[in-house]
Amino acid sequence: MTTDTSKLLLEVIDHTAVITINNPPANTWDEESLTALKALVLELNDAHNIYCLVITGQGDKFFSAGADLNLFADGDKAVAQKMAQTFGEAFETLSHFRGVSIAAINGFAMGGGLECALACDIRIAETQAKMALPEATVGLLPCAGGTQNLPWLVGEGWAKRMILCGERVDAAKALSIGLVEEVVETGDALQAALALAKNVAKQSPSSVSACKTLVQAARSNPMQQALPAERALFVGLFDTEDQSEGVNAFLEKRKPAWKNR
Repeated sequence: MTTDTSKLLLEVIDHTAVITINNPPANTWDEESLTALKALVLELNDAHNIYCLVITGQGDKFFSAGADLNLFADGDKAVAQKMAQTFGEAFETLSHFRGVSIAAINGFAMGGGLECALACDIRIAETQAKMALPEATVGLLPCAGGTQNLPWLVGEGWAKRMILCGERVDAAKALSIGLVEEVVETGDALQAALALAKNVAKQSPSSVSACKTLVQAARSNPMQQALPAERALFVGLFDTEDQSEGVNAFLEKRKPAWKNR
């Protein structure tokens, strides 16, 4: 499994794919890395041995500082439209990753960097991390899901403070408002994410995928529509090998051997 850019590094550890944003000095996103992220996530979706995806930043200062603003300095609307589309497609693909995605936020997560983390299922931040969506400060706006994903996590009030007032939050505040699910010491985010990924690997990947679909559907679907879908996906699991393996492993008092099929 490979990517066509050095700006994303891939390592597979057991059933977890670790993607490291590698574009120093600030791990900014550009067309090359965003296109590669989308392609890589789609490839991981087809890899039956991958149950979890962890994304982090290279180095000890930046998770990602977001977009390279040099792209927008000349005010070219065609470039803006192309980059907005590229950002959106990359992070929407990440959001729809089949398994569990975890952002290991090892430093500044600004603008598109935070939007990348928001596209993940779970966020773990190191204590020194700082997070913001400061696009309006430079005459722009978050165009890769930030205006939609942030209020879903933290509520409208804090989303407005961060987006409309340019407020930057540290890891402790991010934890208190629900922006991240865990805060760890400096240098420990990746290991904490990998430890959580081990718990993911204990679950049936078929069940996890179905559950994730339902949980994310709660953002837009009324409950009266979601409840029948919940029951339908439950029954659908009986078409998988994992369902039979999981139940029989429990009854036989042994660990299940998942096949993701």
